[in-house]
Amino acid sequence: MKPVKFFGFIFIILFSSFVNIAVDKSEFYKAFSGRTEVEIDEMIMLLEKEKSSSATLAYQGALYMKKASFVKGVNGKVKTFKKGAHLLEDEISKKPSNTEYRFLRLAVQEHAPKVLKYNKNLDADKKAVVEGYKSLDPELKKIVKNYASGSEILKVDDLQ
Repeated sequence: MKPVKFFGFIFIILFSSFVNIAVDKSEFYKAFSGRTEVEIDEMIMLLEKEKSSSATLAYQGALYMKKASFVKGVNGKVKTFKKGAHLLEDEISKKPSNTEYRFLRLAVQEHAPKVLKYNKNLDADKKAVVEGYKSLDPELKKIVKNYASGSEILKVDDLQ
């Protein structure tokens, strides 16, 4: 291999390791609220390509928990759900005042099968989302409000 090609190849590899793909928040929430495993898998793969951050880990956690409903077999479902729960819970423990992470957990808890007993933080998460709602960016406010319009736990009136 010629030295110029070799150094060009090395430069591309080094440069690509510093590039952050930056997942669009609306695209994440579209996949999170989606009805197909394909949407979820594609978003998980995209997040895994990104530089690891608190947000990418929390997003992956929420998606793995959602993906569990598509997995075949009880053991596979539970394993996938626990993988996601571990990721999301770890990020919430590091940043308990992060309203978005609490919103993600609230949404998962509300729809998780009762047998998983993943509903112990519903009230605390609802309170955190209501209190932090005003400080969210406009795009996330719209997403939360849209979710609240169909939620049994979080109501649109709570967000005023």
